[in-house]
Amino acid sequence: MSERYATIAEQLAKWHQDHLLAFWDVLSEQQRTTLLDSLSDSVDCGALDEAFRRAMATATSTKEDLNELLKPLARERYLSVAEAKEAELENLRQIGLEQIRAGRVGVILLAGGQGTRLGSSAPKGTYNVQLPSGKSLFQLQAERIRKLQQLAGGDGRIHWYIMTSEHTHTETLDYFRENDYFGLPGEQVRMFRQRSVPCVDFEGRILLDEKWKVSTAPDGNGGIYRALKDEGILDELERTGVQYLHAHSVDNILIKVADPVFIGYCVRKEADCGVKVIEKVQPDEAVGVVCEVKGKYQVVEYSELSSETANRRNPTDGKLTFNAGNICNHFFTISFLRRIADTQMPLHVAKKKIPYIDTATGERVKPNAPNGIKMEKFIFDVFPLAERFVALEGRREEEFSALKNADSAGIDCPSSVRGDIYRLHRKWLIKAGAVEVLDAADASFDCEISPLLSYAGEGLELAASGQSFRCPVHLTGTDERLAD
Repeated sequence: MSERYATIAEQLAKWHQDHLLAFWDVLSEQQRTTLLDSLSDSVDCGALDEAFRRAMATATSTKEDLNELLKPLARERYLSVAEAKEAELENLRQIGLEQIRAGRVGVILLAGGQGTRLGSSAPKGTYNVQLPSGKSLFQLQAERIRKLQQLAGGDGRIHWYIMTSEHTHTETLDYFRENDYFGLPGEQVRMFRQRSVPCVDFEGRILLDEKWKVSTAPDGNGGIYRALKDEGILDELERTGVQYLHAHSVDNILIKVADPVFIGYCVRKEADCGVKVIEKVQPDEAVGVVCEVKGKYQVVEYSELSSETANRRNPTDGKLTFNAGNICNHFFTISFLRRIADTQMPLHVAKKKIPYIDTATGERVKPNAPNGIKMEKFIFDVFPLAERFVALEGRREEEFSALKNADSAGIDCPSSVRGDIYRLHRKWLIKAGAVEVLDAADASFDCEISPLLSYAGEGLELAASGQSFRCPVHLTGTDERLAD
């Protein structure tokens, strides 16, 4: 222990981080071991110093005004589901199902976050929004994978990779085990951790979360690329024959997991990187837009758009010119991921109120104002590296409803996502031939259709045609497994 301590202490002193050992004399042997393990595993002082300087230089530099450089995505690289003919969409769907049937499609679920804004410290994917079924986000997505495999036919499996964080990994793994992976074979589901980076103050000094523990935070969803390589997942994907990956965030309750239309479009266009977007209809909506800048494709944050640019409309149809709203819904080829795995990703600075141990007093401090930074990478920062980039615009009411806030916020909350599911599933029933479903304005309007019965509204004619439904409606699939 003394030799290991001396080596680490020397490195910390060299980089002016020796305050991390301020409480060594009062720590138990177990706490000392925990601290040294933490410093060995997660703190590379030289790399952290370089990253901090790079991040701060980016944060404080004068950003180039993009507003005169922006171009909307070229039409040959962009397809709107709402404008496409049904025959074309069916052709794309069949291409996607063929890839799934052949076992060439995998899914990456970005599930490192906790439900903090929902009032929960549990992994967000375990959250129950109080649907009639009681299903969590994880269960809904697992069942969509099961149904899609059934629709594709054959022996093809959709390999499911779930990126957790140090804060969610163990609890997520336990949750899946306790629920028997929601009907999927355990070997089909693989969990891996994204990296964590130390939180630092505005001078680059690492903060202590406890006297024996460094304060850390996940490195952002852009950490996926390095994690896929370091965890051996790229090698695993190639061994199993997977060629295409669908990556998405856990909190979109309407997500079409491994959407065959999206997969089919990207495959047909021979894309190495693709994005699914929704139409941005309000100029001030707080969502980034996918566009072209100097011949490269990227996401421009809404805060970077001038009012004039955000409000610009097409003379032909009156739609916003820059309306490709980014919703963290991506397509990658394995060869693209292999090519960019070692790319130095841009670092984004997030100023946060980070609780810490005051090394002068030993007291835990909960700041009232931002006192430090978390350094994050964004998944979309690889778009400019794509050689063949495409975008598919889905329908918002069918594709996107985010769960981020408690009901008190009124938007992106449990009640709003429930309502979005109810409206969509009512629409499915009517399209399948139902003659009556209680009006959406009625307070008792609860309508849920299990993913095991229908992935995207298909196959409901037998249950719905000529039928009248009184809400609440809850249609289940065969071999249905409901939450307790």
